[in-house]
Amino acid sequence: MNKFFKYIQFAAVAVLLSVGLSACVGDLDVEPIDPALQSDVTPEQLFNKCYANFATQGNGGSDGDTDIDGIDGGFSVLYRMLWNANELPTDEAMCQWGDPGIEPLNFATYDASNPFLEGLYYRLYTGIAFCNQYMTAFGDYNETMTAEVRFLRAFQFYILMDCFGNVPFTPEVSGGKADQIMRADLFNFIEKELQDIEPKMSEPKAKKSSDEGYGRVDKAACWLLLARLYLNSKVYTGTARWAEAAEYAKKVIDSDYRILERSKGNDTWSAYQMLFMGDNGETDAAYEAIFPILYDGLRTTSWGGSLFLMASTYDGDMHGNPNDPIATNGVSGQNWGGNRARPQLIKLFFNGIEPISGEGYEVAKSAGDDRALFNTIDRTIDIVDRSNFKNGYAVAKFNNFKTDGSVGHHSVHPDADIFFMRKAEAYLTYAEALTRQESGNAAPAQAVEAINVLRKRAGATAKASYNLNDILDEWSREFYFEGRRRIDLIRFGQFGGNGSYKWQWKGGAYDGRPFSADRNIFPIPIKDITANDKLTQNPGY
Repeated sequence: MNKFFKYIQFAAVAVLLSVGLSACVGDLDVEPIDPALQSDVTPEQLFNKCYANFATQGNGGSDGDTDIDGIDGGFSVLYRMLWNANELPTDEAMCQWGDPGIEPLNFATYDASNPFLEGLYYRLYTGIAFCNQYMTAFGDYNETMTAEVRFLRAFQFYILMDCFGNVPFTPEVSGGKADQIMRADLFNFIEKELQDIEPKMSEPKAKKSSDEGYGRVDKAACWLLLARLYLNSKVYTGTARWAEAAEYAKKVIDSDYRILERSKGNDTWSAYQMLFMGDNGETDAAYEAIFPILYDGLRTTSWGGSLFLMASTYDGDMHGNPNDPIATNGVSGQNWGGNRARPQLIKLFFNGIEPISGEGYEVAKSAGDDRALFNTIDRTIDIVDRSNFKNGYAVAKFNNFKTDGSVGHHSVHPDADIFFMRKAEAYLTYAEALTRQESGNAAPAQAVEAINVLRKRAGATAKASYNLNDILDEWSREFYFEGRRRIDLIRFGQFGGNGSYKWQWKGGAYDGRPFSADRNIFPIPIKDITANDKLTQNPGY
């Protein structure tokens, strides 16, 4: 039960996690820890557990040790389920696996019994329960720690609001059935929470894993989540808040965090690749990470975090290290071959030009854009046979190699952190918000400059002008397969509804077909609708 996590450092010493909590999948009323009965629970342990909910399935590394009963451990990790929800129904990713619930995500034909959406829902409420318990038991212990816990809770409420719309509202430890809060009201709650905790959080400071506090959120994370909130305000509330989105994005741009420049790469790895490698917490890449989810192959093991990103996108025929033609992705035997790119993602980098046949690093070089990390060898760009991983180009963006070519501490579990929030988001948020606010479609000069910061880092040609469609494309080029595409497509009116944009297998048809705008919000799990008569199901389900 006692598992030593690479997580938050106190006086440069990681804290032992021994807190237990179990949530029944069919019951939102997660039973919290009672400090009166578990006197060995310390503030630091429960604080770490609030962070750990983003990274791991439970206190141990096995599938059987999970915080949520009835869901396989690896599948129950928050990041993995959020990734599936935000990537598989979009123009970026498709999964070949036959697990129940995967095909409906590929086609956006999910219903209220989808196990992956159900798992995401209950994982988020489990995390909120951890945070509520911390604030009840230790809210007066340390002002900064409490502000961070409130941020983590606000972030999980944000994901619930974005994904599920009107949801049960659980802002404190309590029994009984939760009331349902309207999406716009939850928006207001999250906004107020972030505004209230911002002055209580640490000053924004870029850090590496060797620095105390690496992995802990600070004011920059608060600003970036506010910027994301305001950028999507019209979706959530019906009222645009472009000025506020630009304001808070600019705060992040002006902060101590910094974009890893292209010159900081080396002869083997580009600066962009270094963001997604086994030592990304130890190199200058870490200075871009505003909220990293931390992993360590010896102390923090999970089948649903960075290992999922690497293993699900590689098969045994791929080779991610140009200096080691035998190695695949830096984790031994973990080449699951499931998630690959839809052709619309590839065409963002190769518009009308057929990519070369090559490994990811070779294809990126030929594209003139370091971000085009696709393996094309013996693969087809079109996904005719959905069950065949060779249909569709493979994504070679994530690996566990270190920049010196070695691998991590463990042969199977990676050291690579997931940069859940990184500074690049602020540049595109700023550019989009300014464009919508000031000119409607053509990007103003400051927006053009912000976009070109990221293109120059990738070695791509800087452009003199951009429009909103260009900005949507840049969101995908920079952040593909990082678990956010659905949000951007919805904001641009290109996901559910009668928009003209189609992608391969959209709605379950090879050539693509529209699906209802009701699909922009996921259904509340039927188990919770049945258990709580205060809840009303979302339209269309």
